[in-house]
Amino acid sequence: MNKINYRETIEIVCRLYVFFFLTAYGLGKVIGAQFYTPDLIPSEIETIPISQIPNFELAWIFMGRSYGYMLFIGIGEILGAFMLLFNRTKLIGSFILITIMINVIVFDIFFLDKYGALASAILYFIMLLIILYINKTKIMKAIKALTSFDEIEKTSIKEKAVKFSFVLLIILVVFAFNQFLVSWIGYGKG
Repeated sequence: MNKINYRETIEIVCRLYVFFFLTAYGLGKVIGAQFYTPDLIPSEIETIPISQIPNFELAWIFMGRSYGYMLFIGIGEILGAFMLLFNRTKLIGSFILITIMINVIVFDIFFLDKYGALASAILYFIMLLIILYINKTKIMKAIKALTSFDEIEKTSIKEKAVKFSFVLLIILVVFAFNQFLVSWIGYGKG
């Protein structure tokens, strides 16, 4: 009988568990079923002044207000979850989902009155961290490859000053263009 590889088994459990639940949550967002969309706000909430709406309901109304935002988050959850299914993409999927789960956890902490969803989000987050921990050697190799420099050019102080001045000039031009766009398009009401 072959010896069980516990690290591999734990990783597969985490990957599949997160895959199933975040795919379900993602699909719920994509089809517009998770939050209170403008046409599906419960009638007992519609009559309450906005300042008196409980946090949970207000959060669900706010999140359901924009189908584009729900679609963006839902597709992110589905895409990240499907990437967990394949060894080549599991780490990319984990990083995508970790950013989404951090947002969900912070949102749940500050806006929800009941914490069952928070407990689930923390569990998914921990499972994603376990996947990363099990693959820490691969991640460290990738970080080293991305941050290592084969040859470091030696430049004089004069060359550095010229490069810095040029970069600063470009930043100022981009800032001016950005301010022009903001003034032209408008700031909004916020």
